[in-house]
Amino acid sequence: MDKIKLLQTRRSKVLEAGSEIRKTISELVDADSFVELSGYSFSKNEFYGEDAEGEGVVTGFATVEGYPVYVAAQNIKVMSGGVSKANCEKILKCLTLAEKNSTPVVYILNSLGVQVGEGVTVLEGLASVLAKSARLHGVVPQFTIVKGEVYGQAALFTANADFNFFLKEGVLAANSPLVISAKSGKNLPKEEVGGAKALDKTNLVSFTAENMAEIRSKIFKIIDLLPDYNSVVVENGADLNRANAKLNQQCSSDELVKAVFDAESFVEVGNAYSPEVKCILGRVGGVSVAAVVFDGEEGTELDQYNMAKINWFLEFAAYYSLPFISFADTLSVAANTCVNNSLVLKQISKFMENFELLENAKISVVYKKAVGMGYTLFAAKSMGYDYTLAFANAKIALFDSVAGAEIELAADGRTREKLAEKYADENSDPVNAAKDGYIDDIIEPQFVKQYLIAALQMLLK
Repeated sequence: MDKIKLLQTRRSKVLEAGSEIRKTISELVDADSFVELSGYSFSKNEFYGEDAEGEGVVTGFATVEGYPVYVAAQNIKVMSGGVSKANCEKILKCLTLAEKNSTPVVYILNSLGVQVGEGVTVLEGLASVLAKSARLHGVVPQFTIVKGEVYGQAALFTANADFNFFLKEGVLAANSPLVISAKSGKNLPKEEVGGAKALDKTNLVSFTAENMAEIRSKIFKIIDLLPDYNSVVVENGADLNRANAKLNQQCSSDELVKAVFDAESFVEVGNAYSPEVKCILGRVGGVSVAAVVFDGEEGTELDQYNMAKINWFLEFAAYYSLPFISFADTLSVAANTCVNNSLVLKQISKFMENFELLENAKISVVYKKAVGMGYTLFAAKSMGYDYTLAFANAKIALFDSVAGAEIELAADGRTREKLAEKYADENSDPVNAAKDGYIDDIIEPQFVKQYLIAALQMLLK
């Protein structure tokens, strides 16, 4: 037997079966950087009577703009990307190496489910690899790319991951969309069951993307911000003394983000889910930070969804030792029966627990409102903020209005005059909070970046 020819034959089969997915990987990683793991993985699927060259998954390591990553890519061309025990073993080996080498992981997902011929054996394989992925949460950054249809237990990779990218053809569902649609009494196309727009209540859609180049750019930008892989402070040419006079006239959340973060340094994560809360990773004066910017029309009321989004982001900041900044425009918990009968209080409790995990700088900027519970969680010194600022035109109060105070306190006519005096606008400005030492400084909005840079330089760990 000519072993060289046998090797060449086997390799050609593997390459033929995985030509499309290897092209996708090449678009994601640096040129000629991908090194495959377990490339000669063959097994027989007795149910279908087929050989599974590559086991329906390609794994290996590479670099993205010079940063090492491990890659596990499901190959839809081999048995519809069907998950098998050997498939899981390949991914598990990849994840074990990622943990050992403290290297980020990128999953490229495209699978219609499990290979049914393996029975319970494949479930054991799934348990091993999903458990490993869950244990890596907070240990190394994990990214998923929903390249096409992803059904069944493979969808759990997106829940374990830190960031999920959906290409336009991406569809994600824990069950077949046909089954979900039928059991819901509807006849929906798969995109309306598991497409990115359909999953706006899941917090699983971190980004939508047109192509792999866009994904590559964002993965690089995120890794580049993390202290585990780059310096928490970099010289990026940012003007550390630049003021933005526009903020004194108008301070929308978008204007604030552009003014505070260094140009081209930041990304917003999950803008389709609870868009009234912007979760931003970026640099301020060259310093990596995680920031929550509230963006409600008249202040952001808290509910189970936006608090869950904040909790996820706060956990990520804690895991990777990022300074945290809250830009507050927050009210109390939304006053309606749906929110009252929800997990909102559990989520708020979880927030306070997660806040304690933050070991780096914790800064609050009240740029519009901090009222009631919104002040307690996102501006109060006693919550544990190291430094608190308020814009001169901000509002800090127990209640948002006199009418709110009347309703809350069930005031009668004899006390309304006193309430009107107590909760008048001039008594809700940040000066009153500053008098008691709860606000460190009251500033003109145009100078917010300079103050933040000074605070970060002092507090950074």
